[in-house]
Amino acid sequence: MIHYIRNFCIIAHIDHGKSTLADRLLEHTKTVSEKQKNQQLLDDMDLERERGITIKSHAVQMEYKYNNQIYILNLIDTPGHVDFSYEVSRSIAACEGALLVVDCTKSVQAQTISNLSLALRKNLVIIPILNKIDLSTSNHNNYGVMEEIMNLIPCKMEDIISVSAKNGLGIHNVLEKIVTSIPPPKGDPNSPLQAIIFDSLYNPFTGIKAFFRVKNGSIRKGQKLCFMSTGKVYYANEIGTLKLKHISKNEIKTGDVGYVISGVKNTYEVKVGDTITDADNPANKAIEKFERAKPMVFASIYPVDSNQYEELRSSMEKLHLNDASFSFNSESSSALGFGFHCGFLGLLHMEIVKDRLEREYNVSVIITVPNVSYKVHLKNGKTILVSNPSDFPESEKFKKIEEPYVLVSILTKDIYIGNVISLCIEKRGIMVKNQNYLKSGRVQIMFEIPLSEIIFDFCDKLKTISRGYASFDYNFIGYRYSDLKKIVVLINYEKIESLSLLVHKNKVFSLAKKICKELSTLIPKHQFSIPVQVSMSGKIIARETIKSFRKNVIDKCYGGDITRKKKLIEKQKKGKKKMRKIGKVEIPSSAFMNFLKVKN
Repeated sequence: MIHYIRNFCIIAHIDHGKSTLADRLLEHTKTVSEKQKNQQLLDDMDLERERGITIKSHAVQMEYKYNNQIYILNLIDTPGHVDFSYEVSRSIAACEGALLVVDCTKSVQAQTISNLSLALRKNLVIIPILNKIDLSTSNHNNYGVMEEIMNLIPCKMEDIISVSAKNGLGIHNVLEKIVTSIPPPKGDPNSPLQAIIFDSLYNPFTGIKAFFRVKNGSIRKGQKLCFMSTGKVYYANEIGTLKLKHISKNEIKTGDVGYVISGVKNTYEVKVGDTITDADNPANKAIEKFERAKPMVFASIYPVDSNQYEELRSSMEKLHLNDASFSFNSESSSALGFGFHCGFLGLLHMEIVKDRLEREYNVSVIITVPNVSYKVHLKNGKTILVSNPSDFPESEKFKKIEEPYVLVSILTKDIYIGNVISLCIEKRGIMVKNQNYLKSGRVQIMFEIPLSEIIFDFCDKLKTISRGYASFDYNFIGYRYSDLKKIVVLINYEKIESLSLLVHKNKVFSLAKKICKELSTLIPKHQFSIPVQVSMSGKIIARETIKSFRKNVIDKCYGGDITRKKKLIEKQKKGKKKMRKIGKVEIPSSAFMNFLKVKN
């Protein structure tokens, strides 16, 4: 049976046709009926359909007849955006092969190279596919894109399969190549059970549903299972295969992919990347060392309604089960109340988590300014990681600060290279090597840039200056010394730690002025004037004043001595001064949301 199983994933840059290709594979193998046909069939979230991107990995099993033999094809459709690379790495760990999809109108992009390197490190068999050959703008006839693919992987031009995922051209060739080129999974059916978890889902009725791939042994219904990273023991109440509608089975054998429901209710007991084994006859070790995702961007999430705090906690625990790449810890703010300090893989990842909390769990939230994690060397010899500016120590307590740097790889047309280099230098970037000129007039540039400089608007500016022809990918390379300053926002003389920022000294004053000006328009007027200030090391470096609503108290004075009017105005001033002391400035949630744009 194991000889007729093929486990593979689809990797590509965003919007190169992964989901469309998956749709055609499902149709050609008759996994879906005519009534079930739909665009982005595996993308079951509204967010995925609206944005046109894959956010979650999706696994599905197909059957394909080749040379009178039925083959079981287990497909995992992976995301293409750099923020979801953890999803890609988990999926690759459960496969032996990968379909490398390249859009012939856009050529090889940055994330194509990044995802390919992940697959090559796991020694996956790569099947190169040239997609969208039906478009009139495609340039597959000049072989430029094929030559770029051949530079990435050792293959011949005839090995590259030309397809149109939209029209179904060449899909039969892809299926045959999967069967003939991708090896069957390796494993010993007689060894103790070893199965790796690559995804999980929470169900309020049955508990957690874990998706796994069996490496050795087999898993049977009713079997006593042990989750190796936690040591927890449960029974396999239900197991099955991953068709479009999951089908219950009595046994999942070596090399196959399936799901298990064991009645687990605690979301922390099932971890993506963990190994399942038999509790009575356990394996000696896990399939691979369990590694958590390392967050790169940090921000705080608070409920708009403070009474929804516990509901938000429960929602985040369930979402964390389905998205293991974000983390959260409780915190509190004098301005926003109780909330959570969260870690994300990137800015898009942060936006997706916020949208999923509001759509899937009906919790309205406020998200604060994103930050990265800094390494602070204290004068007492200790080193601490600070991901929240409010936890940043006073300047007299530390010797130096190190911030995370990333290696940024940018692919663009040669006519835009000057603009791209200028943008990277503006973002404190350092070019690490000369440009690498590819086919069809494109260039690859490598820069080392602080992570804090690219998480906000780098992608938008890059697309603007290159007219959409540039793409980029980044990898963390370590921490480096940087001269950073903490700036704090004060509204009506009260510190708002949620709006604190760590900024490079060269940008402190310009950013402080921008923050004051922006907040003075975001915060509505009150009955008293409100000073908006930015301080650094206890000194005010920028200020704007939100003027108060002013009632004309001398409107009914139709004459008489001027002193009467002055007396009424002075009385009004005293009332406003008293109101400022006892009054509280109401900061709308929209102000915190729009503040994200201030740092751009």
